[in-house]
Amino acid sequence: MAGESSSGANTVARTFKALVENAERKFARVRDAPTHARGPYSHYFHSVFKSYMRLWKYQQENRAELIGSGLQRWEIGEIASRIGQLYFNQYMRTSEARFLIEAYVFYEAILHRKYFDEGSKKDKGVRFKELRFYARFLMVSLILNRTEMVKLLVDKFKALVDDSKSTFPDTTNFKEWKLVLQEILRFTKADTSLINVRPLRFCSLFDSYPSSLPYVARFHAKKVLKFREALLTSYHKHEVKFAELTLDTFRMLQCLEWEPSGSFYEKHKVESQENGALADHSAASGLIDINLAADMTDPSLPPNPRKSILHRSSVTQLIAVIATICEELPPDSVMLLYLSATGNAGGGSASSSESSGSSRKSSKSNHGYHEKSSYLRDNHINGMGDSSHFFESCLWLGPSRDGGPNNLYPGDIIPFTRRPIFLIVDSDNSHAFKAGSTWSRKRRNTCFIPFSPETII
Repeated sequence: MAGESSSGANTVARTFKALVENAERKFARVRDAPTHARGPYSHYFHSVFKSYMRLWKYQQENRAELIGSGLQRWEIGEIASRIGQLYFNQYMRTSEARFLIEAYVFYEAILHRKYFDEGSKKDKGVRFKELRFYARFLMVSLILNRTEMVKLLVDKFKALVDDSKSTFPDTTNFKEWKLVLQEILRFTKADTSLINVRPLRFCSLFDSYPSSLPYVARFHAKKVLKFREALLTSYHKHEVKFAELTLDTFRMLQCLEWEPSGSFYEKHKVESQENGALADHSAASGLIDINLAADMTDPSLPPNPRKSILHRSSVTQLIAVIATICEELPPDSVMLLYLSATGNAGGGSASSSESSGSSRKSSKSNHGYHEKSSYLRDNHINGMGDSSHFFESCLWLGPSRDGGPNNLYPGDIIPFTRRPIFLIVDSDNSHAFKAGSTWSRKRRNTCFIPFSPETII
């Protein structure tokens, strides 16, 4: 009997190992997939989800045998963390709030059950896994506006980084995590000004005015455009950011989300207890109950528009992504494009002597480009002003000293006004796009561009 029991345990351990290897192999195919990527990635994500859910269910059903075979708590935590990461990646690809909530549920369970605590004290590799878990959970909590949880996670993350230097003194890689800590501290400090203000998210409680309904109905009777896609990008020197989410894109991300059920105003107190706060901490419990979905989701709300975020992208990459979105945009839909960057007002003027010099250099390198673009000036202006306005002033999506390759001109956006587009220019040089706005409004009537003030008082 003992031999049969041992054989059964070995079989369970081998099956578990095979499931882990299969899931990790599939995960590697989608881990670095860009959030704006189309094509086969949806199929890959579905396949990875299926593999990890099979693995998660197997470890739940065979807990005793796996523990007897040497399964560690941090290994369960690593599986749960991967599932949370998959859910968050899927949220970034689809903007469906339910995926963000699922990620939060898994991460919260890992925190309270302290899956990484014991192994992290002895194993440097487990410590790195725990640090990555905290960084990912912080990102999810920020987007969900869980301010109390963010405060708790920042404190725990700071304590863990400080402890890493003393526990593993021979390891220099923790310097990178010190930079991550500085990023999150700077980010949360910059965002505190909005903590006690009404949410940036669209809330039907505050943002719907009964008196406006007749006007909305009259507009819908003529033409309805559905807001389906948004592309957000920013570039500033020394900008406040956490990971690949800058403060500007984070706030725009919040503005483009529905506020579910007014749950933002329900203050969820987060208590830090040494023995954890959730039930069932015995053995290596891997049972995670999804208990926040009912509180956070509201089936009566329309879906969030899909949002793609480009972090410090090149001009060519930005144009390629815009083209892809426009190509796949349904006929009755509109795309929002948010650009946050400083720029050059044209005519060689710039904000510093360095940028002024680079502008003079780039003007020569761009001479050929302007000649090739001359057909735009001849064919599109037609008595509405000098078309050179389309290719003089620009935004910088890179170091200004690099010149032309990083310059985004109004003329670069004009081809995409064939489709309905809502362009937000958040820049001290936003007036550079005024000529393109006037042309698009008079010739195509498909483009609306609000400009930020050039001087902020």
